[in-house]
Amino acid sequence: MNKKEISEIKKQFTPSHCAITRICGCYVDGEKEKKTQIQERFLTLPEEEMFKYFDIFRKTLSGTLGKNLVNMEFPAESEDYGGTQAFLMSLKESQLSDPNLLNEFYDKVITSYDYGENYLILLIHSAYDVPGKSTDGLEMEDASDEVYEHILCAICPVKLSKPGLSYQAELNEFHDRIRDWIVEMPEIGFLFPAFNDRSTDIHNILYYTKDAEDLRSGFVDEVLGCVLPMTAKNQKEIFHTLIEDTLGTDCSFDAVKNIHDSLYDIIEEKKEEPDPVLFDKTDIKNLLANSGVETEKLENFEKSYEETTVSPAPMMASNIANTRKFEVKTPDVTIQVNPGRSDLVETKIIDGRPCLVIAINDAVEVNGIPVRIPLPETEASDDNEKEDF
Repeated sequence: MNKKEISEIKKQFTPSHCAITRICGCYVDGEKEKKTQIQERFLTLPEEEMFKYFDIFRKTLSGTLGKNLVNMEFPAESEDYGGTQAFLMSLKESQLSDPNLLNEFYDKVITSYDYGENYLILLIHSAYDVPGKSTDGLEMEDASDEVYEHILCAICPVKLSKPGLSYQAELNEFHDRIRDWIVEMPEIGFLFPAFNDRSTDIHNILYYTKDAEDLRSGFVDEVLGCVLPMTAKNQKEIFHTLIEDTLGTDCSFDAVKNIHDSLYDIIEEKKEEPDPVLFDKTDIKNLLANSGVETEKLENFEKSYEETTVSPAPMMASNIANTRKFEVKTPDVTIQVNPGRSDLVETKIIDGRPCLVIAINDAVEVNGIPVRIPLPETEASDDNEKEDF
């Protein structure tokens, strides 16, 4: 799923566009015991409660694509009878009305979800009548030819509210506040089936994790059965290793800056496209070649890629590139530059010492204080001569 498709589904979590038919849930305590369950038609809930649930569901489809939101594919065997995808299909087709299927799902989550405190498992069934689109991208409500039927799961911590004083209006007094159990925003969740190309894709799922570096492998393996992708951090580490191994002793400042500039240019060129920019083995090799890496060095890349990359899945450009800054770090100094202005930083040999040189303009501040950079004496004397003349 891309950003536009995710946004389209999120828009359904409003009173005017709501397509949710049923909501179910199971409250689990820290001892992995089921405390209570809910199973209701969503549109019968009080409006105030609906809005709270909308917030949770929107959060389950929020975050950075490729980090908090991860597209995952089911292996073929999971679609056979008894597989994880087949079970999720049964759950969806039941429209969450089969208590036995629901309990089996809750048991799967409780067994695989490693969380030592109370939490709430929420499930909704929704049937979105997908509007057609004209050639210029405008939605045509009366031109729908598909209903996107799906389930969404959100697993939310349930914690005691903080202690404190509260004003009790009926007594006109301040007293110790009653601590309630509060349902917080989800830690993990998923949307099944995926909504790819604005259509149902039963072979894929969109997975949400609050912590982009903790994909909850136990839950993914046992409940979803999908191929676990590399985290954003792992992708960046592998990309850095590929560069170091490929360049070897020629891993110079200019060489790495050229790679950064090439990668940044590609991301900027495609930033308006809804689909994320992906780099497979060939793309990375071409990136290095276009950045000036010599042909013989690219042989090192082939070997390093085979040794370093466990999964052949492509990497996301936003994960392997620093799109917020161009950073140069020494033990005592860290320099951060706008990612599109790496040209402001260069290396020079001054008085026999290698130095980093930063081009600056008149707008310079030190600890928030505007300062003046004195001109070299030769330029200053030239200016004085002009004034005297």
